Amino acid sequence: MCGRFASSTDPAELVRLFGVQQWDPTETIAPSWNVAPTARTYAVLDRAPRGQRRPVRQLHALRWGLVPGWASSADTAVKMINARAETVHEKPAYRQAYASRRCLIPVDGYYEWQTAPTDDVSRPPRRPYFVHRADGAPLALAGLYEFWRDRERPGGHPDAWLVTCTVVTTAAEPLLAPVHERMPLYLGPDRWDAWLDPHAETADLTPPPPGDLRIHAVPDEVGSIRNNHPGLTRPLTEDDITTLF
Repeated sequence: MCGRFASSTDPAELVRLFGVQQWDPTETIAPSWNVAPTARTYAVLDRAPRGQRRPVRQLHALRWGLVPGWASSADTAVKMINARAETVHEKPAYRQAYASRRCLIPVDGYYEWQTAPTDDVSRPPRRPYFVHRADGAPLALAGLYEFWRDRERPGGHPDAWLVTCTVVTTAAEPLLAPVHERMPLYLGPDRWDAWLDPHAETADLTPPPPGDLRIHAVPDEVGSIRNNHPGLTRPLTEDDITTLF
């Protein structure tokens, strides 16, 4: 799964990297090394501007945690941060977004927790790890986005519409499986156009071949969303791990 990630790349660099044609700098969000559910995050999507037919590549800040358009409340968002690749085409909450509202969520990397062996079964320690690309480039996570209308607000209210997103997950590759059996589906540049195409009702959900990712243990302070600084992604030494765990 993916329940926390880091996102510190400058939006101007994301515009360059993903070939974005439309970006409003007023949507700029602060760098974060501890993005949690319901926080805003950048998403790249192809969508036709109002009054036009041709899709344009855009960069937006969306709220993480998908709210289906038919939902009566936005409270479901915190539970819908991930969508399983195996069932995304059939689950009512995701199938419409999968068919026409796919996006890419660029991140520095994501955090995963491993339950450590212990004699105390009541409170087993959980070790945090950071997963990132070996070359240091942003990870382009496969995502879905959706529009939700808040019927309690008038049409002209700035919060009348909520745009949310979720991360698609798949089976973990061998390097990551000992920590968690799931991982986000990430896509290489050669697959971005096909994934973002709003006219294609299906897309390739095959995970890339193993080898692009690296993983290392990080400080346990990442477990609290009150902590947010670059040191959260710092690799721990063997001495650090022995002391902490």
